[in-house]
Amino acid sequence: MSLFAARYAHAFADVAASASLDAATVDRQLSEFLAVWDESAKLREVFADPSVPAAQKVAVLDSMNRTLNMLPQVRNLFAVLIDHNRIVAVQDVVAEYRAESRRRRGISQAEIVTAREMNAADKSTLLAHVAELAHGQVEASFKLDPAILGGVVVRLGSTVYDGSVLGRVERLKEVLMNG
Repeated sequence: MSLFAARYAHAFADVAASASLDAATVDRQLSEFLAVWDESAKLREVFADPSVPAAQKVAVLDSMNRTLNMLPQVRNLFAVLIDHNRIVAVQDVVAEYRAESRRRRGISQAEIVTAREMNAADKSTLLAHVAELAHGQVEASFKLDPAILGGVVVRLGSTVYDGSVLGRVERLKEVLMNG
């Protein structure tokens, strides 16, 4: 993540907080813009072209906004990125904003890897334990990896909790080798 993306993201998070914007609405509108961005190579080309004046690019943004119906603050984020020739990094800015928004709301991200599919009750129980580890709310993504044989591996920020069978075997192997 670039430093300038973090600056724009933090500034936008400040604006969103001071305007008491609904986080889900902002996130949805950012996703809608990014969907159009990702689908249209021509749009990305126009916005990246330094020979196209910023005012013309903002006019294109405003034309898009008639369909997207973004909050003024969300529209202004994209306009500022255009004005400062940073719109090509919009995905980095949005990703950093989302991370900052989660931090401000006290939500940690977790990646949970299991060897088998879990039912809803097991997921709920596991999420409750992960939330205790995180000392707060958790947004989790679940992945399957049969290679871990059984158990679970939880990545919470930079910390990994390895309760997998494979992890236990590896730790036992290490102990036996260093015996």
